[in-house]
Amino acid sequence: MSINQALAMAGQVSDRIPEWDELIGPASGVVELPNRLYWSGDPRFDVGDDRERLTLYTTLLGEGRRADIARWVNPQHLVADWPSVRRLTARNLISVWESRLPQLAAA
Repeated sequence: MSINQALAMAGQVSDRIPEWDELIGPASGVVELPNRLYWSGDPRFDVGDDRERLTLYTTLLGEGRRADIARWVNPQHLVADWPSVRRLTARNLISVWESRLPQLAAA
């Protein structure tokens, strides 16, 4: 269980979710996550590659701090990828994200 899943169960994950206008992640290029977030395999993700971006975003939702999520998640990509992200992320975590960011619930 990820840290954010555990916090969602305790009702504390919403503080880790940035406001919509805080999401400043890149629309292209390569992101390299620190070891505390991605410790198995190559920590670099090509944001332009749909599969790599999906892995990046599900990792950030599960393990990231507010600053991590704000720094590496692009809001346009998040909306476009949300249907896939939803399927790969714990329901309790998804419901908190969608209540905090209604733009996602509409995706």
